[in-house]
Amino acid sequence: MMYYGCISNGDDTMRTTINLDDQLLTEARRITGMKERTALIHEGLRALIERESARRLARLAGSEPRLQPVPRRRSATA
Repeated sequence: MMYYGCISNGDDTMRTTINLDDQLLTEARRITGMKERTALIHEGLRALIERESARRLARLAGSEPRLQPVPRRRSATA
């Protein structure tokens, strides 16, 4: 199904036409309880960004051997 809508993030608004798989949309609505398409798409984009950022960070693990240890604050023991 094709949807024409307004995707907005604060002051930045972009109108776009997107093709959405009806089954994916129905399943996403079912498992999230979200009914509004725009909110559902925003949440999906946020989840995608979070997942891919985590993957990129995981790939960096141990890739900077000369990195100095980061000082950490320790709470005072009572």
